[in-house]
Amino acid sequence: MKLPGPLHVLNEGLAFVLEVAALAVLGWWGWESAENVALRLLLAVAAPAVAAVVWGLFAAPRARFRVPLAGVLLVKALVFGAAAVALYALDRPGWAVAFAAVALVNTVLATVDRQAAMHRGA
Repeated sequence: MKLPGPLHVLNEGLAFVLEVAALAVLGWWGWESAENVALRLLLAVAAPAVAAVVWGLFAAPRARFRVPLAGVLLVKALVFGAAAVALYALDRPGWAVAFAAVALVNTVLATVDRQAAMHRGA
């Protein structure tokens, strides 16, 4: 199922917003996860940095390493799942569920759209 042009653009934009939101949430979680300021700073920088590096290596549109679709989906599940768990740990269970649900629907639509485009040769 190929998404209509405007829906494709909207879904791709939402994907970018979700990716940035995941990094922000992981940074927020890192900051709130420790008492010591140095450890807070380390976690606030390291958590989103690790997620960004893994995403860039394996899941980004211009990823350094081309992996099968299952690998890309695994990375997305890990990053988005970590962000949802972080929201839950930050005592935001409603936001955690909403984030996970939107990320899931977005990823499914993007995957189906890309597969349809590949089958059509686009």
